[in-house]
Amino acid sequence: MYGKKEIRAVLKVNIHKVFPGITIDVSFEFGRGFLVLFGPSGSGKSTILNCISGLQQPDRGSISLNGKGFFSSSDKIAIPARSRRIGYVFQDYALFPHMTVKDNVMYGIPDRCKKGKGYRVGALDLMQMLKIEQLQDRYPGQLSGGEKQRVAVARALMVEPDLLLLDEPLSALDHTNRKNLQIELKQLQQAWNIPFVFVTHSRREMHMLADEIIFLERGKKQTYVFPAVRSSGLNLAY
Repeated sequence: MYGKKEIRAVLKVNIHKVFPGITIDVSFEFGRGFLVLFGPSGSGKSTILNCISGLQQPDRGSISLNGKGFFSSSDKIAIPARSRRIGYVFQDYALFPHMTVKDNVMYGIPDRCKKGKGYRVGALDLMQMLKIEQLQDRYPGQLSGGEKQRVAVARALMVEPDLLLLDEPLSALDHTNRKNLQIELKQLQQAWNIPFVFVTHSRREMHMLADEIIFLERGKKQTYVFPAVRSSGLNLAY
């Protein structure tokens, strides 16, 4: 089925990007586990994910994963998003409405696998793990919010990513679905053994998921909290 990756991933981010009214200026490194980017709306969380994924480019700085440079303003490197081997789960699911659940999930299969080479986990295995195998012939319009989000996560993992980005993926769900998916995401991270970078403005969600936390405000990193510090209690401003 699936197996843990043995190589420890290291994500290195140094981003400077100017927008009207806000400047994103953030640097950090992260390895294994769940990194939560926490802060109010407009603090730059989604922009950071977009720059890591390649959907946006910083004005200057550098981004690398496992020693491979994705972006470097000084070296004039800008690897396109499709070549970065990064999974991305969006807040609005971004499913194809004309495709079945199975086809949406299979859309993430890398080209090398479509040509007959093996991959770590099959679509059916992944759908079973996310409890959506019974939905595989349905269309997104026939699904609940929690079911849509499980499909989106499955599709992102079919890319065989070295890193998974999640931009407030649970914010539209009810309490029960949100709690269940939080537990499942922790299990998935441990199973895949790759870094998950998760954006939220929910303190409860942050404490449920995070191995490490970056607090952001107006595009700046205010605090980087490691696990031992997190347990001591913090006075959160948001």
